Amino acid sequence: MGTVALTVLTIPANAHAAAVACGGGVSTGRVAVNGCISAERGSAGRFPTREITAYIKARNTGTKGLNISYEAFFRVVDGGHWEKLGNGRSYAGAGQAIGPVEVGSTTRVCGPVKVEIRVHARADGGAWSGWSPASTKQCQT
Repeated sequence: MGTVALTVLTIPANAHAAAVACGGGVSTGRVAVNGCISAERGSAGRFPTREITAYIKARNTGTKGLNISYEAFFRVVDGGHWEKLGNGRSYAGAGQAIGPVEVGSTTRVCGPVKVEIRVHARADGGAWSGWSPASTKQCQT
């Protein structure tokens, strides 16, 4: 199993913005894709929670603008199954990058397990890219 390099970005939305970690890239046709994840602290009564959010970064590597469709899935690594978090569509001009764009989120009660997301994308009429994964420990600080 290969090692995936992670890039950490901070989304400056507010003082409580979570760090966003991006996994390795994949591509299809004229679209290069990275899956990204964040885990922001919260609580449900006395139980600590994390808001797990999936993002996508995509880049049009071609010389013409195109629409990019994308989907994100989530799972708890201890044997969980993949659940769709969301999907979307964005326009990217020639050579333009988009993102990180939020695709979907889920709130989970903290557990001692790793949480994983994966995203893929495609240009209109093109094939889906491979999966770009990213992961985090649910309750790390």
